[in-house]
Parts: sequence; structure tokens; C-alpha cells
Amino acid sequence: MNRMNGIPVVGFAAYSGCGKTTLIERLIACLHGRGVRVAAVKHDGHRFEIDHEGKDSWRFSRAGAEVSLIASPERTALVEDRPRSFCGLLSMIRDVDLILVEGFKNESFTQIGLLRRASGRPLPDDPGRYAAIVTDDPALRAGVPVFGFDDIEKIAEFIMENKDDFTHFNEEGRAKMVDVGGKPATRRTAAAGARVLVNRETLALIRSGGVKKGDVLTVAQIAGIMGAKQTSALIPLCHPIPFDGADLSVTLNEERCSVDIIATVSCFGQTGVEMEALTAASAAALTVYDMCKSVQRDMVVTDVRLLQKTGGVHGGYSRREEP
Repeated sequence: MNRMNGIPVVGFAAYSGCGKTTLIERLIACLHGRGVRVAAVKHDGHRFEIDHEGKDSWRFSRAGAEVSLIASPERTALVEDRPRSFCGLLSMIRDVDLILVEGFKNESFTQIGLLRRASGRPLPDDPGRYAAIVTDDPALRAGVPVFGFDDIEKIAEFIMENKDDFTHFNEEGRAKMVDVGGKPATRRTAAAGARVLVNRETLALIRSGGVKKGDVLTVAQIAGIMGAKQTSALIPLCHPIPFDGADLSVTLNEERCSVDIIATVSCFGQTGVEMEALTAASAAALTVYDMCKSVQRDMVVTDVRLLQKTGGVHGGYSRREEP
């Protein structure tokens, strides 16, 4: 879970109509009953008003004040007529034990996804992107912990038990590498895929070995393994991981007219190898493009995705691929 000013932060991501506000309201009441001091942050896509025409603070803002602060013995409010970044908003919060965030689903921080069948809307992102899922679909298999909308006590317990995980921000809100020293080492694997869409002529040329730069599939395979080895040098906050296995499958897909890539990486360690697998698949796909660009420049590198992972605190994940 991310931290800001030393405070754990967790968000709730869903499309409108899934019950984010109600769930957070119930969680706040539950956590407050446990003695946890909670702050709530909400994203609103529209202009909102929290002051009334004619009030002193309204008059100050209308006159041109960018910041108005209202204080009484019981309550303090800060009104700013200017936007703030997500980190800027969180940096304003002090003296609480936990920050719950509604919205900001496109920001990179720990989030719990909400899925309600009646809304007719899916999760905003792949299930494996979330620390947990809250849903009314009993058949959902997400590869992460799944709770019902009435499991308030269990959700609160999950948040409090995991609040020290996933800390990619330091107390000043600056990016940092996660300290995994206290995590137990486990067997971890990850598989990722990528695809390069080509035309029929390019596909035939690759198959026949007629590409001037050489054997496309073999060179892409080697490039993927080299890419996995260089992941920590390419992705700023990744740990250098001594993985013990990396395998690249690079095949021709006649039906899709594509070069399909699957990269599998394994290690015994304190953090996962998802990024190594994704980097390997990406490097192999880019190598296919590089080797074939002299005969086709409109190739498309696509479908870079995590296919499977095992190990770690959240256990396994397996992506359901469309046929």
C-alpha cells in the first residue's frame, strides 16, 4: 500500500454506479470503531461548490483569492481555486492513520476494484492490477482476494493487515524503490505475452528464413532473454532480481497473421518477476519489428500483457484469454 507523509493510502476504483461512496462510508465507520483515524479523498470530474454565495470565504474567492482558509473551534476548511496533482492533494493530509481514496483510478497507487453486476460495467482495468476485488459476482476468479459488498469487517481487516505493502512513495511523496527486505522468499513465476501483427508477405518471409537480417524467431528469442536481464536498468523502480529461468516462445500465428510471443521467467526471491516477463516479451516484439522493418513499416506491436503469475502475498493470477 502506498504511503504519503508516512500514511498508508488505498483507493477504490470502479465506474459510476458500483457503490464506491457507500462502501467507503461503511468502511470509515468500521475503521473509526476500531480507533483508526481515517481521511477520505474523492475525485470529482466536474466543478463543485462547498461554499455559499454571500459567505465571507465565497466573497474572498470571488474577489480573486486563490486560497481561502476557514477555521472554527470545531472545524477547518481550505478552499483552493486551482488544481492540485494527486500527490499534492495527499501531501496536505496529516495526523491520520489511513487515507481512503475514491476515484483517481488512472493513478499508480494501491487500489481495490469494485464490480457490480447490475451496473453492466466491467472493472476499469485487468483484475490482476488490483490488490483485491469487491463484487456481487460469486463466480469471479481474479487471482487476488475477492470480497462481497457486505464483507466490511473482512475488507477493513485486509486493508489493515496489508497497509505496509506496496510503498512506492516516500514520506515526501517522491518515488522510491520498495524495501522488500522483510518479505519471505518464495518461488515466483510470471508469464507475459506480446504480438506483432504483420502482413501475409512478411509472415511468409519470416517462415522461409528470407529476412536479410537473419532468423527472426531465434534472434527475437535471444533478445527477449537479454531484455529480461536488463529490466532493472530500464524500469526505474524495479529491483535487480537474480532469476533462475527465462524461456521465450516465438511462433507464427497463421490465423491472426502475427508473430506471437510468450515469455516465462522464474525466481526464488522476495519480489515477483512480472516486469521481467513483460520486458522480455516487449524486447522480443521490438526485435521482430526491427528485423522486418525493411520489408514492412506498418507492423503493429500489440497485446503486451501479463498472462500468469504465482507466488507472493497475493498468490496466483491467470488471465482469461479470448480464443
